[in-house]
Amino acid sequence: MGRGEIAVIGLGRSGRAVAELIARNGGRAYVSDAAAGDGVRAAAGELAGKGIAVDVGHHDLERIARAVAIVASPGVPPTAPPLLVAAQVGIPILSEVEAALAFLPSTTRYIAVTGTNGKTTVTALIHHLLTALGARAVAAGNIGTPVSELAMLGTPPEWIALEMSSFQLHDTPSIAPVVGVLTNLAPDHLDRYASLDEYYGDKMRLFANAAARAHWVTNADDPEVQRLVRGILGTHHRFTVEASTDRSVTGEHPSCEAVADLARGEVTMFGATFMRRADIPLLGDHNVANVLAAVLAVAMSDPSHRTPEARARMAAAVATFGGMPHRLQVVGEVDGVQWINDSKATNVSSTRVAVAGMTRPAIVLLGGRHKGEPYSALIPLLQRHARLVIAYGEAADRIEADLNGHVPLERLGSSFEEVISRARAVAQPGDAVLLSPACSSFDMFSNYEARGATFQRLAVDA
Repeated sequence: MGRGEIAVIGLGRSGRAVAELIARNGGRAYVSDAAAGDGVRAAAGELAGKGIAVDVGHHDLERIARAVAIVASPGVPPTAPPLLVAAQVGIPILSEVEAALAFLPSTTRYIAVTGTNGKTTVTALIHHLLTALGARAVAAGNIGTPVSELAMLGTPPEWIALEMSSFQLHDTPSIAPVVGVLTNLAPDHLDRYASLDEYYGDKMRLFANAAARAHWVTNADDPEVQRLVRGILGTHHRFTVEASTDRSVTGEHPSCEAVADLARGEVTMFGATFMRRADIPLLGDHNVANVLAAVLAVAMSDPSHRTPEARARMAAAVATFGGMPHRLQVVGEVDGVQWINDSKATNVSSTRVAVAGMTRPAIVLLGGRHKGEPYSALIPLLQRHARLVIAYGEAADRIEADLNGHVPLERLGSSFEEVISRARAVAQPGDAVLLSPACSSFDMFSNYEARGATFQRLAVDA
């Protein structure tokens, strides 16, 4: 990163961690955050106590313009003043992951996961599988733990299951995983990207340092993924769910090393039975695909992970994996009504997957802050599975405009309590209430976790 001061933009967990990492290794960091709430001030005080320069409530743009590099939190948009200054004067902008990778020992290996949907579940499952195989493994990156925290450990992990968002990949030019996983591609973040090609381009930065020795795990059921990875150096390993709802679209797929035959209820890997579908404790065919991606990635990460014993241990580990909070999470059943928290579904393609997986008539809760996608793509699935759609929040008018006349729909405002109350009133025994918003949470909540926790509290815990 060169000599001189490094500017860190954002006082979130990753910003604090990378600033401390820089300071511990003899560098100088200047950290700033435009916010000035109690949490930000507390974080600033903690860093200041360690001798790190901090500003809250504003950015010192003149100081930032003299920095040798900028480390930007993934939530900071490229239009933020510090990043515009960096672009104007040619200061390199790095992600926290990029900065931290430079400080990890060569003995730490990582499997990197990206994609529009499923990447958090796949990352968590990779961590679960590696641990079951006896490895010292940690899940990090976009899943919540900054890589900088791992780089400061006295004994860094042997393995990292590394979730990478498109925003992180944009500023991580040195990424070179032992295995890279691309789960799928679909429109998302069109409120931040100028085009779909630009968004997909950031996802493809996972392959920036592709070499002949590289291993890539990709989804054979996603034609856009297969088109974009064609010709990339390395060995390609593919997975398929043979009863995929997209089969009529994708047609013939390349040879696959991990296959779920849902008609037979069997999952195979390298041509041999791996486990039964009934033993996978996760809702939805998309989660079967997530399992295939994870087990194939772990298997290809080291020869010792492909032995019969290792495969048996991985199958047993999959059977004990409880899934992720806020991702098609059944939070309870009250008076015969099942309540399902899928708050992580912040785009239309995620919600399509959730609705397709419903086995009960569903009251579907759609709403939040609009992210640039039309909701009309949901109509066929909602017609089959939804008894009622409740549209709410900032996006309610757009949802109503796209869906009204096609599916039963009620529009409410920005009271989440009212949304849950209305869902409870109309749900009948045998129904499901599905929170799968297809929108971000930022009109009403600080993040999707807070939205999901509120859903559970109002629906089940009250």
